Amino acid sequence: MVVDFKDLPDDSRVWIYQANRGFNEDEIAEISQKLNSFLQEWTVHGKMLKAGFEIKYNRFIVIGLDESQANASGCSIDASVHFIQQLEKEYDVDLLDKMNVSFKSGEFVAYKTLLDFKKMVKTKAVSPKTIVFNNLVNTKAEYKDFWEVPMTESWHNRFL
Repeated sequence: MVVDFKDLPDDSRVWIYQANRGFNEDEIAEISQKLNSFLQEWTVHGKMLKAGFEIKYNRFIVIGLDESQANASGCSIDASVHFIQQLEKEYDVDLLDKMNVSFKSGEFVAYKTLLDFKKMVKTKAVSPKTIVFNNLVNTKAEYKDFWEVPMTESWHNRFL
């Protein structure tokens, strides 16, 4: 069952997939439709899952799951990863590579390999106040409060 992401409770589980490039408006419309269809059919052991999504900054796909009705299982998580892999192929985009960093550069979201980001920290091309995206958050509450934070408040601070 699909619900509006904003209506999911704060303890909902979240998965964040960052794209290595921004999506254009047509792609966002198509991906939104595909996400809606996938989540409409997403089940665990025959039970419908209550889930929602949002696409932030034309680059991040965020899926939320209210586990108060049913928890995600290995099979349902595998189904969602397979769905994301299909999007990767269809739109020629990386969504599952966790060895990359997204951060704000002025009004824009920049995307760098972890190695390049470390170099940027060393050369002070980014500062401790640079806003980074902590895609390791687990719940909607963490997503709202700790996803988009200064580097000093994220796991990225180990590079300072």
